[in-house]
Amino acid sequence: MTRAVFPSLLPLALVISMYSSQGFAQQSAVRDEFFWLGEINKATAVINTEEGLLDKAIAPRLAAGVAKVINDGNQPGGKRPTIVINFEPLLIAAAGPEVTLLHAGRSSQDMHATYRAAILRDDMLNLADQLNKTAGSLVTLAAKHSETAVPNYTNGVAAQPNSYGHYLLGHAAGLDRDAQRIREAYARVDRSAMGTTVLNGTSWPLNRPRMANYLGFAATVDNAYDAAQISPVDEPVEVSAIVTSIALHTGHFIQDVMTQYAQPRPWILLQEGGANTYVSSAMPQKRNPGLLIATRGDASTAVSLAQGVVIMAHNITPGMEDPKKTKANSAMVNSAITALKGWDQILHAMVINPERALEELNNDWTASQELADVLMRKYKLPFRVGHHFASEVVGFAKKQDIKPLDFPYAEAKRIYAETIKHDTSGGNYAAELPMDEAEFRATLDPIAIIKNRASAGGPQPAEMARMLKVSNQKLADQAAWITEKRGHIASSLAKLDNDFNKLLAENQGK
Repeated sequence: MTRAVFPSLLPLALVISMYSSQGFAQQSAVRDEFFWLGEINKATAVINTEEGLLDKAIAPRLAAGVAKVINDGNQPGGKRPTIVINFEPLLIAAAGPEVTLLHAGRSSQDMHATYRAAILRDDMLNLADQLNKTAGSLVTLAAKHSETAVPNYTNGVAAQPNSYGHYLLGHAAGLDRDAQRIREAYARVDRSAMGTTVLNGTSWPLNRPRMANYLGFAATVDNAYDAAQISPVDEPVEVSAIVTSIALHTGHFIQDVMTQYAQPRPWILLQEGGANTYVSSAMPQKRNPGLLIATRGDASTAVSLAQGVVIMAHNITPGMEDPKKTKANSAMVNSAITALKGWDQILHAMVINPERALEELNNDWTASQELADVLMRKYKLPFRVGHHFASEVVGFAKKQDIKPLDFPYAEAKRIYAETIKHDTSGGNYAAELPMDEAEFRATLDPIAIIKNRASAGGPQPAEMARMLKVSNQKLADQAAWITEKRGHIASSLAKLDNDFNKLLAENQGK
């Protein structure tokens, strides 16, 4: 084969020197489409040379062309094309038409599918990392407030007393499921499409597993049609569901805090100043919770972008480009990261007033269910009868504007007797309230209620200690998983660099 002479080609030794002396410059560059096209070409040169699909006599020169394109692209203002059809002319300019021998059994379809998976894989690890940081802040704050009694709400109404730490661990549990979803989806994204060409593979005996290993993938996409036509569409759609879940969890937490700002004396606020709050331009008393508002907006943006992916994937034939755009899919994932960062800032900026929270509990009848529970558990009164009694107590108290701590015991006895008198269930129950006054008042103590919970998963001290331990272990496991996955990619690319440099140096000086 006659070799064309290209005056612009750098001498092989100079290319090798430039490429190696920069300490694998491409490793420090952003891992964008250009980066991965470079890695694919490097891996192709190494694998096909060693397996006899590329003439060993010309392989070093072709590898030098690949190295030059990568090196040039890593320079300030260098060309970094994002698609194969624009990358290849740079290769030809650097090493001549023979460099297209690297294209044996390849297509832009499998190459683009591969770099899309690689970029989405990196994005998912970044998302997992920030998710773990935010969840870690939740768990840390939960430990600090494991015994802080606060009201919890259902249907927008104060419902029961709870430990604020227990409440925070509930939110952390939601984020843990999001972390599980990331790990599960990651395994489906972490597969190489290389070697499948367009639809049904190639007549070239390509070593697909070795290519996957060099690029840091755990496996290959098994079905060649799936590789570029189906999988690259459903992968971002699956990730969009995770982004949606994270955004919803973020919004739920923020809205719960926002309700406090409607009160004249909230028991939870943001520290004033900085990026946390801002003053109204007209009303001097207002301290608007800017960080809450901005983060809620970020969560809404994440939901919008996530649904956009689904819409783009809707009603298209297999393999169409609509939902595959790396920039759009990265923006979707990054929107969730932004929302999580805001949530993390909120957790570090919150000021919780335990005394005010307890005052609110004692200003309402959130402990009233405990009356029915104790009467059933200790005195065998059917729950519905006890519930009727407690409901009558609350109704009377609200009409008379009586707080739980001030409720007259004599009225409780009267209401109980009337409840039993008018009960139609036919049961033989004590005619008088079986609780003495001390027990009646203790039953309405929010702190005692929290401490005396007996079921697994409750806010009582023993269960809080157990759940905090479990939560911290899950965070540690997730951090280890992220480190392991990032380490695997880094070590795979380092091995590729090492083997590629050997090919560059082969027959040097001949």
